[in-house]
Amino acid sequence: MRALDIYAGPHPSTAVSRFAATRGLTPALLGVLLGSALQLQQAVLMPAGDDLLGIGLGLLLLVFGLRVGWPALRWVLLGAAFTALAFATTGWRAQAFGSQALDPALEGRDMAVTGVVAAMPQHFEGGVRFLLDLESASLDGQPLRLPPRLELGWYAGVFARGDGPGESLGELQRLPAPLQAGERWQMTVRLKAPHGAINPHGFDFELWQWVQGVQATGYVRAGPHDPAPRWLAFTWRHPVQWARGQVRDQIVLRLADSESAGLIAALVVGDQAAIDRADWDVFRATGVAHLMSISGLHITMFGWAAALALGWLWRRSAWLCLRLPAPSAALLGGMALATAYALFSGWGVPAQRTILMLATVGALRLAGVRWPWPQVWLLACAVVVAVDPWALLQAGFWLSFVAVGVLFATDAGVARAGSSGVKSRFRTLMREQWMITLALTPLSLLLFGQVSLVGLLANALAIPWVTLLVTPLAMLGVLLHPLWDMAAWAMTLLAQLLRGLAQWPWASMSLAQAPWWAGAAGVLGGLLLALRLPWPLRLGGVPLLLPLLLWQAAPIPAGEFEVLAADIGQGNAVLVRTAHHALLYDAGPQYSRESDAGHRVLVPLLRALGVRLDTLVLSHRDSDHTGGAIAVLKMQPQASLLSSMEVDHALQALRPATRCVAGQRWQWDGVEFEVLHPLASDYGDVRKTNAMSCALRIANDRQAALLAGDIEQAQEAQLLARSQDRAAGSDHPAGSLQADVLLVPHHGSKTSSSAAFLDAVQPRLALVQAGYRNRFGHPAGPVLVRYDERRIRVIDTPHCGAASWQSWHPDGVQCAREVQKRYWHHVVP
Repeated sequence: MRALDIYAGPHPSTAVSRFAATRGLTPALLGVLLGSALQLQQAVLMPAGDDLLGIGLGLLLLVFGLRVGWPALRWVLLGAAFTALAFATTGWRAQAFGSQALDPALEGRDMAVTGVVAAMPQHFEGGVRFLLDLESASLDGQPLRLPPRLELGWYAGVFARGDGPGESLGELQRLPAPLQAGERWQMTVRLKAPHGAINPHGFDFELWQWVQGVQATGYVRAGPHDPAPRWLAFTWRHPVQWARGQVRDQIVLRLADSESAGLIAALVVGDQAAIDRADWDVFRATGVAHLMSISGLHITMFGWAAALALGWLWRRSAWLCLRLPAPSAALLGGMALATAYALFSGWGVPAQRTILMLATVGALRLAGVRWPWPQVWLLACAVVVAVDPWALLQAGFWLSFVAVGVLFATDAGVARAGSSGVKSRFRTLMREQWMITLALTPLSLLLFGQVSLVGLLANALAIPWVTLLVTPLAMLGVLLHPLWDMAAWAMTLLAQLLRGLAQWPWASMSLAQAPWWAGAAGVLGGLLLALRLPWPLRLGGVPLLLPLLLWQAAPIPAGEFEVLAADIGQGNAVLVRTAHHALLYDAGPQYSRESDAGHRVLVPLLRALGVRLDTLVLSHRDSDHTGGAIAVLKMQPQASLLSSMEVDHALQALRPATRCVAGQRWQWDGVEFEVLHPLASDYGDVRKTNAMSCALRIANDRQAALLAGDIEQAQEAQLLARSQDRAAGSDHPAGSLQADVLLVPHHGSKTSSSAAFLDAVQPRLALVQAGYRNRFGHPAGPVLVRYDERRIRVIDTPHCGAASWQSWHPDGVQCAREVQKRYWHHVVP
């Protein structure tokens, strides 16, 4: 039941009639795609009244387009009509959804809510996360309106008492209850608007939450002084999600000793969070990550197998065949079972896209319509985008539809339709995989800045192994649990092979992320190479690949430097680049056992910018400065490590560190780097980790930046004294403190940024790296007052996102939240 086989091409006798039937279809479909894409570029939504005017304009153009007789004008009018309709309806839907947003005045307040667990809970080492469909909410006994769906965490152990100033102390939480989908609970929660990191070329967490229908996140208040969460009843409002949770728990229990338990859970119920991060790294390096979750491939293969089985059974009964042809019955049954599988997998966005695409193609076949493949492909795209316009911003949409388009365009499999031997089928499979690899390699480089060079071999082995062996065994294990053991054994064997491939020196290639036009040219070049054209024409795709392959980020002028404070939440991570060198100051926090700033933010950022680090400076041992170091060091094996960490720190085993000591100096491309703190004598005498922060000053002959780590007022006074002594002729190993840009000490804690220190540094710009509504209250109010009194401009990452400052443009700061602003992004009060 492959769309490719169904729509390989029209019969010549009906080509003209089919063209006449579809001549108005192409502009309409292109209009849907164009209108949706244009609306997604809006930084701020238009008023709802303008959307209604747009709908009216689109309908008017549609009427004229259907009446006009001139084909060219008809084409233009229909295209414009559907562009206006798609633009306006998408905007109207966004307005309706945005109107349910959390009131900023309710952020950080303790509210009583009652609701039903809406999805299979996700367990992690610190507790459990779950979705709650709200039924009622109150504050101080008064009812209030909240977003209809909340994403909550229920934490175990010691958790911070609050997220406001003065609430940094922790208290022991009640252990999370064994939640199940469909249960009704009453609990006290503390909420905030979805707020994620905004970095150049980074993952858009706020868009992801928007697509999931979540407009408030938070956590359950379960401390000893909070009302205990109460189980009220079990409902049958989410039976599929309840069943998924039951099966997931059975898999985990059955395969408790197997390293593949998470992979089997992901294949059966779509629990991707169960897969370890190390396994994801291997799958991405070998290009098989799409196989390790319930993707379009799994759903399509499941529907195809179900259709074959149903068709075979249907043909056994003449009575059934007389009432409904076997091909139609197989198509309908395959679609129904594929939809059921998608629902059981969690009905994620990729699964929804696949079902919509299969339903569109299936409906055409049931209607007896045979269109040329471009119209079929465009129709499937337009249907998916009409239902979910924000799919256009998701990598999976482009990867899926480009792959399907390549198979359509190259007529894969048709040339060998007459031969059915194993050898012929293997050749066809390899040819399909080769063509998809050629076409998707440029797209992968554009979307991710990385492509697997062993992907063709890995997929040739993994696709049949996973789709024809592991997945069927895992699914049948729902009925016969011992089959899960066999599936886990097969998965472990494949994982070992993939780990071997991932360890090859050239297993994957990373390039600086190119602009969209270079990526589009590269995709076109890959398509030309994949199409069944004469070789001179196919080789014409090679020049189109060059802009993507040779792209380099804008260079730093000689003698200048750039400071980029990444948006990593509560922690420090500052990238400093000169013309030919780069330094990363701190590596951000660790968010959980499976997630940290290095893996989530810094590695993708360094890859997208094409940065090769010379030095990683870890100012001190605290986890909000070293949490992402392992990921960064593994990605940058050539980088040296400079730090004040003790010699027995775990990171020392991965990369031995040189101690940072005041007086160390070096020069890169005409830019001076100098360590100002700590002194050599501080090692062994100072026990407070903040006091050992490596303070680094970067300067050329015009501008300077000071990265102060977590030093506090005592260390600020020491720096000030040593600077004054040096100015008086002493031989103290510390230079000038003056800097145009200051990384605010200790994230703006009230224990830092003394008046005397600020007077000595005299910065014009101060950068604060802190988490949105962080529990420490950083930056503290009194500290901000001191900066304001001196007319020092303060830029913080919750408002700015990643902040970029350049020494050759010293008066400006580029904020990622402004550059990348879209209407779904959180506007911080």
